[in-house]
Amino acid sequence: MHVLVVHDYGPLGKVLLERLRETSLHVSPLLVSDPAGANLSALERWIPEDTDLIVNALWLADPEAAECDPEGTHKAAFSLPVAIAEFARDKGMALFQLSSCYVFDGRKQSGYIASNPGQPVNELGSWQWECEQALRTLLPRHIILRTGWSLGRFIRKVQASTAANETLTLPGRCVGQPVSLKDLARVMTAVIQQLDCGAEVWGTYQYAGAEEISLYELGLAIAGLPGIPEDIHVVDEMPPWGALEPPNTTLICTKIRNTFGIKQQPWRSGLANELAMLKEGRVRVEAGTPTK
Repeated sequence: MHVLVVHDYGPLGKVLLERLRETSLHVSPLLVSDPAGANLSALERWIPEDTDLIVNALWLADPEAAECDPEGTHKAAFSLPVAIAEFARDKGMALFQLSSCYVFDGRKQSGYIASNPGQPVNELGSWQWECEQALRTLLPRHIILRTGWSLGRFIRKVQASTAANETLTLPGRCVGQPVSLKDLARVMTAVIQQLDCGAEVWGTYQYAGAEEISLYELGLAIAGLPGIPEDIHVVDEMPPWGALEPPNTTLICTKIRNTFGIKQQPWRSGLANELAMLKEGRVRVEAGTPTK
């Protein structure tokens, strides 16, 4: 199977490509340096004709960044993947698309299952939910994978507060599950390998690290890592961006376990590695086919 990985300069593309290249799959990269400004009419030139599966590894998991650039978010989270899906449909290809827990409003008292409808409360979740619905209509052969919180996003918050010598405020009322880059790449690779074996298991799945936690408690866990200055101060308060965070983003991941045999791994086991990756500046991917 020929797998085309669409990625930007973010770390997920690099980690995923490294992992996929350890398999027997034929893997090609497609670097989209500016997803918001990509020329959607040029897909014919970007995507090889013998591609079987397009993996969109543009992981949008930061609602704050999305609110700051609503037009760019619309293009990256909706316009680009929908254009890829239309191209895939016309060429007989399949698509693997990432989504997130932000498609939910967080008012459910228990965890969300994959079949729950989205009711987003922020810009990112709104376009991801619109994208999910469009893909289900356009392309029967698709995998949508919703993820939990980006662990790296909150490590960067702790680092930024440390650098600025500021108190870090995180809301204890917001509960969810982080996921590390390496764990997400592991899950994506496992799904892709089973698709390569001919599994007809298209649809929507969810994955996040084992153990739900509040954002305040997550901040404390990060602050306790070796290499984080001991004088970092984390308090349980609602920050200005807190309105973008649903109170409950817990994802039930039994469907991906029952279908693919993929078990949740503890996100805590990925904390040190995620911090090390950020410190090493591993944010650039091997050069792929450039965008126009």
